[in-house]
Amino acid sequence: MDGMEQARRTALRPRGLVDLRGREVRADRLRYPRGAVVVVSGLPGSGKSTLLRAWSPGVLLVDPRDVREAYQARMPARLPYAAYRPWARLAYVRRLRDALGTGQPLLVHDCGSRPWIRRWLARSAASQGRELHVVMLDVSAADALAGQEARGRWVPARVFARHHRRLDRLVRHLGASPEPAERGTAPVPDNLSEAASVLMLDRALRGRFTTIGFDRSDDAPAPSFASAPAGLGRTGAPRRAVG
Repeated sequence: MDGMEQARRTALRPRGLVDLRGREVRADRLRYPRGAVVVVSGLPGSGKSTLLRAWSPGVLLVDPRDVREAYQARMPARLPYAAYRPWARLAYVRRLRDALGTGQPLLVHDCGSRPWIRRWLARSAASQGRELHVVMLDVSAADALAGQEARGRWVPARVFARHHRRLDRLVRHLGASPEPAERGTAPVPDNLSEAASVLMLDRALRGRFTTIGFDRSDDAPAPSFASAPAGLGRTGAPRRAVG
């Protein structure tokens, strides 16, 4: 088997609901259509940032933490984040809008508890002939809290509890794929119908897929990563992450 055949064999192209929780998986990389918007969701501390760091070299990434830290660096230390949170959230949405406008593949770090963000991203992507895909990290609250402790950054308890309630409800409504992912998929449930695919990973599988690729066209092979246009590293714009 040559290198190209091996790459095809080990790449998973998610469509519909693809539930890998508790299953053995041969694939070790993900591949999405040209210009896809991929939203990574999960509890704070579930491993979203670690996953996105592995995927983001050469791909546009919008992370609300970057916006929050930029605001915190400019504000007096005595001023609580809650005082300027609305402006930080508005800046986050603006970064998303700017990134969508490039037409490039896009990675989005999102807690997943605000469905209007996904729906807006899906509508905006669809208007450009692109798709929204979701990667859902189904990690227990205990594991997520342990992840926060390991990174030394804690989300306030009431905020974490709110995210946990909303995500738990979403995951329960998703149910499970009746077919193993590499033989078939189930349709995406109505509560996530804006997504072309929902890939569900558990704690054991969240590090399984170390790379992500995007097609240059619907039927042509492409390099693992698409390049972001120059100039997007400026302050207030989506960044092109470097490993």
